[in-house]
Amino acid sequence: MAPSKSKLREFTEHQGHFSLVRNFHLADLFTIMNGVCGVSSLFSSAHYLIDPSNKHPLYAALLLPACGFIFDALDGKVARWRKSSSMLGQELDSLADLISFGVAPAFLAFSIGLRSKVDMIMLIGFVCAGLARLARFNATIANLPKDASGKSKYFEGLPIPSSLCLVAYMAYLIHNDLIHDSIPLGYHLHALHPLSLLFGLWAAAMVSKTLRVPKL
Repeated sequence: MAPSKSKLREFTEHQGHFSLVRNFHLADLFTIMNGVCGVSSLFSSAHYLIDPSNKHPLYAALLLPACGFIFDALDGKVARWRKSSSMLGQELDSLADLISFGVAPAFLAFSIGLRSKVDMIMLIGFVCAGLARLARFNATIANLPKDASGKSKYFEGLPIPSSLCLVAYMAYLIHNDLIHDSIPLGYHLHALHPLSLLFGLWAAAMVSKTLRVPKL
């Protein structure tokens, strides 16, 4: 949720039940739906772990982060349309992104066979890099160069929604039944799958200070 030229609305403390809800804006509902998609993807991957003979939950786990990306794109547009960007919305956006584009893809990778100790270290590093990248974004966004509309000109490090590229590659593997022992090169390099190395490289790109990705 990109901030506008106006100052982000601060969180206002209310008394009484459901006081938090009073701080929500319409854009925040789209952000929460992003989080719903991420959590639903996790549950779908878990359903596949319970019954590996049924691949339908895997396809749902692949599709849901993409749905989360749609909500992630819409929340910023709605915030600018309503002129209702807020500090609460900015934090919600990062938390939802971490679930949908960090935790969900990592758990999906674990579900399809990246389960060695080195694989799990790579996946944990990927999630932690996403967490650090989002925290840095929130802490430094005010200092990044802005264009005429008030939006920052570039991202420092690879944005975490870019992990959908990893999800797309996993979709290819699942569609062609190249999972578990059939993961490319996985049989010969059982302690470390090349796919987990890709997650490690993605993690490094996300926390990079020198990599600058222009905003489209």
